[in-house]
Amino acid sequence: MKILLHNLTRFGDLLQSQPALAELAGQGHRVAVACLENFAGAAALLPEAEAILPLPGSRFLAGLGGDWRQALAALDGYVRRVNAEFAPDAAVNLTPALAARLLARRLCGEAVRGFSLDSHGFRHESSLWAAFLEASSADRALSPFNVVDLFRKAAGVGRGPGRFALRRPAAPALEAADTALAAQTPEGATRYVGFQLGASAEARQWPPDFFARLGEGLWEGSRALPVLLGGPGEKALAAAYRQTCRAPSVDLVGATDLPALAATLCRLKLLVTNDTGTLHLAAGLDVPSISIFLATAQPFDTGPYREGCLCLEPDMPCHPCPFGVPCPHGNACRRAIGPDTVLAAATAFLSGEGFRPGAYPGARAWLSGFDAAGFMDMASLSGHGDTARAVWLRLSRRVLRQFLDEEAFAPAGEERHALPGPDHDALARLLAQSSDLLRLLAGQAGLAARNPAMTGRFLATWERIRGLWTASPRLGAVGRLWQREAQRAEPDLPALTGRIDRYAALIQAFSDRLARA
Repeated sequence: MKILLHNLTRFGDLLQSQPALAELAGQGHRVAVACLENFAGAAALLPEAEAILPLPGSRFLAGLGGDWRQALAALDGYVRRVNAEFAPDAAVNLTPALAARLLARRLCGEAVRGFSLDSHGFRHESSLWAAFLEASSADRALSPFNVVDLFRKAAGVGRGPGRFALRRPAAPALEAADTALAAQTPEGATRYVGFQLGASAEARQWPPDFFARLGEGLWEGSRALPVLLGGPGEKALAAAYRQTCRAPSVDLVGATDLPALAATLCRLKLLVTNDTGTLHLAAGLDVPSISIFLATAQPFDTGPYREGCLCLEPDMPCHPCPFGVPCPHGNACRRAIGPDTVLAAATAFLSGEGFRPGAYPGARAWLSGFDAAGFMDMASLSGHGDTARAVWLRLSRRVLRQFLDEEAFAPAGEERHALPGPDHDALARLLAQSSDLLRLLAGQAGLAARNPAMTGRFLATWERIRGLWTASPRLGAVGRLWQREAQRAEPDLPALTGRIDRYAALIQAFSDRLARA
């Protein structure tokens, strides 16, 4: 079968589609990629892609804001091109935006995995995993799944361990990177450590003066030479770094296209970075990293999909902060993790000791790895594995995986996840109230089928459950899934009550595994 994978979002997200592509290709399918035209170079790093079909997204969206007939003509032109160059039998659409759904439906009709439209033009998801991918994007603070695993599952694969492996740079690109590095390398340098100074927002950027202190420590301690990386828009950060730092460095900010950046990463012993596309490019090229997650960024969902990477986040009760809310603390998290903390970790790694358990002042430290089911996981190095957030993420990843796979819940047995007293009591009350409301709803469904006058009470209870869950930071994504259920046409009462029972079983599975620390 010929499958066209759509990822019409950011550079890093496109790269993180690769494990899903690899599994589709491993099943014997021929695969191609539809992406935004400005990321066509990134798509070229996906080794399984037989064809890259860039979409002029900005012109298409601009057309929708003007003459929609011209926009549709442009869309039809793109569809004709795709059919002429690849002629897909099916699509995998990993972008929930309406335009991406429309495109997938226009290309492949009903044969779409992930996000699409139904025959009436309403939003449609091919699986609960796809629905959860969109539902969890509204609040990633407690999403228990790495986005790579969500992409794999939404694509209809992901039954075993994933593997992130981008196309390695060709020899000429590696030789050019060696030349560019050598031109700025002073005598005595022993190795290169990359510094990705920028991020998508200033609030997510570790301060340049902290990078500068780190660079000084690496040079003085082991003659490790910092290599400054970033796009043209990050030259001011590089200038601030050079103005503050007393140690030498290689400044490649604004001087590398994507092939050159990939080749440069392959020459590094270590990358120190904010949560950016460069982090994911490094992971796909098997480059170890120390990544710093600030503001809304957190490692459990957007951490590097590679074993053995160190992820640091501020040890602050407000982290990660919610999207779209001004920080009441003046972005204090940016300076919570000091350069000495990162220097100690980097020095230990470069000396061959790896990233070790111990004290990471100012930080919650996590080591990336895979759990028994092959999903990306984070193990605490700093003693934060028993915090309420970490415990809930472990519990919800185990239970939600069975729910989203639509499997029977395994007996809890001796499995228990201990939450601190106040957190346990609040969650236990929420789960008990949820169970009571679901039992009430199931009874009202039967009554409403016999007496339409009961429909109002049934709908009121349904809405009460939605409000209860979406107001909870623990069950917010489940609440958005529940809301999706209300938007689906239901053919008969047994199917409706079956779904209510399924959610009741989910709540019970959470309750059965919950313990008080």
